[in-house]
Amino acid sequence: MMIKRYSELKRYETFDERLEYLKLHGGVGRSTFGYDRYLNQRFYTSYEWKRTRQEVIVRDHGCDLGVRGYEIHADLYVHHINPMTAGDIIHGNDWILNPEFLITTTIFTHNSIHFGDDNSFPKVVVARSRDDTKLW
Repeated sequence: MMIKRYSELKRYETFDERLEYLKLHGGVGRSTFGYDRYLNQRFYTSYEWKRTRQEVIVRDHGCDLGVRGYEIHADLYVHHINPMTAGDIIHGNDWILNPEFLITTTIFTHNSIHFGDDNSFPKVVVARSRDDTKLW
């Protein structure tokens, strides 16, 4: 598996380029933590995670994939660019709290990264202009 990094991600300027870089091409129902889910929940309520999460949100200006113009107004996620395992938490692997491996997303973007589901993205509204006779 290729290790992906924020420093590489930010070389891509558009949202679509960044999304393509991050996609995991995973599958629905593929187990991640299973019965070790309590580890995941303990991690995400820790002081260290909350501090790191806030740092990432500020770095990304509260924008989806850190792209200006894609501001997130509710339900903001901070996503591990490389999938985290129970072992990463148990062994205290440093990378799980390193902003180099984290990015700000929405739930729609997060699901698209994991499962390739772009159908749930909000549709772009095309602004109408005077004398515009073209149908949507």
